[in-house]
Amino acid sequence: MKTWIIFLFFGTLVACGNTEQQKNVFQDKETTLKTSSSQTPDFEWENLEKAYFASGCFWCVEAIYESVFGVRDAVAGYSGGHTKNPTYTSVSTGKTGHAESVMVVYDPNKISFAELVDVYFNSQDVTQQNGQGPDSGSQYRSIIFYQNEEERQVIEQKIHALSQQYKHPIAAEVLAFEKFWKAETYHQDYKKKNPNNPYVQNVSNPRLQSFKKKSSPELLKENKK
Repeated sequence: MKTWIIFLFFGTLVACGNTEQQKNVFQDKETTLKTSSSQTPDFEWENLEKAYFASGCFWCVEAIYESVFGVRDAVAGYSGGHTKNPTYTSVSTGKTGHAESVMVVYDPNKISFAELVDVYFNSQDVTQQNGQGPDSGSQYRSIIFYQNEEERQVIEQKIHALSQQYKHPIAAEVLAFEKFWKAETYHQDYKKKNPNNPYVQNVSNPRLQSFKKKSSPELLKENKK
């Protein structure tokens, strides 16, 4: 569980996935997860592809990718672990091996996998181990999942180039994709649905704005209207 306390703003416990509303629905959601949300979501849209990333709180990562032109959807979930039917509660123990992850559904005619990897690195502290910002633990570690040799090479080339710019090693793991488990319903589009949540206001929003400042204007949906 995330246990970051924002003394400066609220003096109360606020973190990704740690609200009273969520605590109240854990029992119901964990039951339905095993029957309805434990399978990789199906997308019927033609000519779309999927990519998988882990980079701290999935609320933040989901919002970042959904701001990118060419991304049709971003889905919060769990990947990289060794247990079946993971839930937020079990993943938060750090014992399942899973990391909070996001499945990015995108149009390769509008954005490439290489550009999605650039988005990934431009939206995080690339050298922070086992977490991002205030969230720490193996469930928040950075991972890029590859589905074929071409994607693996793209990732390795990006990491090699980045490593020349930093004194500390790049934290992201590079793993072959195996399975994505969709997270509980209340985690989906959390930032959009809960704009007044203290974690969203003080962590998710600044992280998204920081990414936008680093990005080319043509990369963002808001500039395509």
